[in-house]
Amino acid sequence: MENHIQVKKPKTMAFVLIAGAFVGLFSETALNMALSNIMDEFSISPATVQWLTTGYLLTLGVLVPISALLIKWFSTRKLVIAGLILSIIGTIFAGISTNFQMLLMGRVIQAMGTGIILPLMMNVILLIFPMHRRGIVMGMMGLVITTAPAIGPTLSGFIVTALHWSYIFWISFVFYLLLLIFGVSKIENVSDITKPKIDFISIFLSTIGFGLFIYALSTMAEKSLSSLLVLLPLLTGILALVIFVWRQFKMTEPMMNLSVFKYPMFTLGTVLLFLGMLVILSTGILLPMYLKGALLFSAAMAGLMLLPGNVLNALMSPIVGSLFDKFGAKKFLILGFFLVFVANLSFVLTITATTPIWQVVTAYMILFLGISMIIMPAQTNGLNQLPRNLYADGSAVMNTLQQIAGSIGTVIAITLMVSGQNLFVDKFPESTSEELLAAGTKYTFVFIMTFALIGLFFSLFVKKKQINKYT
Repeated sequence: MENHIQVKKPKTMAFVLIAGAFVGLFSETALNMALSNIMDEFSISPATVQWLTTGYLLTLGVLVPISALLIKWFSTRKLVIAGLILSIIGTIFAGISTNFQMLLMGRVIQAMGTGIILPLMMNVILLIFPMHRRGIVMGMMGLVITTAPAIGPTLSGFIVTALHWSYIFWISFVFYLLLLIFGVSKIENVSDITKPKIDFISIFLSTIGFGLFIYALSTMAEKSLSSLLVLLPLLTGILALVIFVWRQFKMTEPMMNLSVFKYPMFTLGTVLLFLGMLVILSTGILLPMYLKGALLFSAAMAGLMLLPGNVLNALMSPIVGSLFDKFGAKKFLILGFFLVFVANLSFVLTITATTPIWQVVTAYMILFLGISMIIMPAQTNGLNQLPRNLYADGSAVMNTLQQIAGSIGTVIAITLMVSGQNLFVDKFPESTSEELLAAGTKYTFVFIMTFALIGLFFSLFVKKKQINKYT
């Protein structure tokens, strides 16, 4: 008999949490299609505007580690209400923004709401569904995690063309409000409220560590690694993270229980999830800029070009989820990373300022066919190995590194694109802006292809879940 918590309507409860997470993750990349518009409107550079994505992801990366603590301090319903209210406040703030600083602040507040809902979703689903039914539910969750940020540029492309980028936030506001009004009543309290001691030093270390590390990577888009503006925050951030990890292992009640890494398949699943999210978010910021800036498509048309890949991912994720228990994670992960490698190789070989659009669309479809076989299998196989008392901690660790991967992917994409453009203009000083952007994009995909190869290698060592004990 599976040990799980009985609730009246588990599917409805899961739907509310998944819907809330979907809107939040959609917002991760929804502005990508509007970045050039925002750059013109607020007169800012690419390195500055990318903070609208990086800042959102960084806030998630900073807040999610605290999620395991919040789940043990507050009821499930209170956390859902808090997450939705913060999201609503953030969307209002961003929607009425009249300058970049105000827009960024709205993004950060909205990310705080998502940072509460996202790990709560994963933890609750693990608690209310037995292991033999998790495949399809985790497949739906994987669909949210991959489709929401992937479809962001597609939907926002139409919004930006037909209306104004601020309507991206007003549409999100409506969905958040509906969930708050109609969804919260469906939420039952399922977490064990133990109220462990709050370690403010750990919170400080994780915030400073992740924050400075991502800030240093972001600054590399405009400064060299040897610059103090890069080197000082980078070393300080790494030092803070090292101390944070050391402190967690020394504490009897750590803020983030890193003992989950004692389970090899959880560790491997987290690494593969990290690489998968890195690919998704780096591609998610690159292709909209390339389609608009190099191939000169409108925002709506550029979004439409990304739609087939997103639809394929949406169709495949539930299928992979339903077949997961039969075939296991290994076969899906190997095939998934191989397809991601093929897609990136195609980008590297074909991207120019005059590439036929069908080649870009085809490669993008192959990419997300592969992605649909990576996220859910990596997550589920890893989390299934943990005992029940470590679900919240495992979810917090995975979600933290998932958002950090998104931040790093976004930063790396912009930094490498700028570097690629600089190298190209040195060789071809007379090149057009379209040729420059295409060269920078192509240069970046070489590195993304490398991440796919690393994932393919690690996926060879995946084993099926081994643990079925609950404590």
